[in-house]
Amino acid sequence: QVQLVESGGGLVQPGGSLRLSCAASGSGFSINAMGWYRQAPGKQRELVAVITNRGTTTYADSVKGRFTISRDNAKNTVYLQMNSLKPEDTAGYYCTATIGWDMYWGQGTQVTVSS
Repeated sequence: QVQLVESGGGLVQPGGSLRLSCAASGSGFSINAMGWYRQAPGKQRELVAVITNRGTTTYADSVKGRFTISRDNAKNTVYLQMNSLKPEDTAGYYCTATIGWDMYWGQGTQVTVSS
């Protein structure tokens, strides 16, 4: 059984920064891609960023140049450094891990950008 636990969300002013972390627990698995999705109230869930086990990254256009995804394969942990945050970045952020053909989801962490 794989569990993903996120941390690092919170309230930040516009222009500020936050760093999200997500650790995968369990044993006997090899994670392919890890990523972050977000969902704002009344909107569909959208991909924010993803990173493969080889370090290849993909970003949503709306966050390019402001967010950076990284991972520590030894710790099965993925990070999302978010800079220059905007009110429209406010959402629940969800970590994902792809293992084989299965995608696992974390419980989510709230990010609120407001003055």
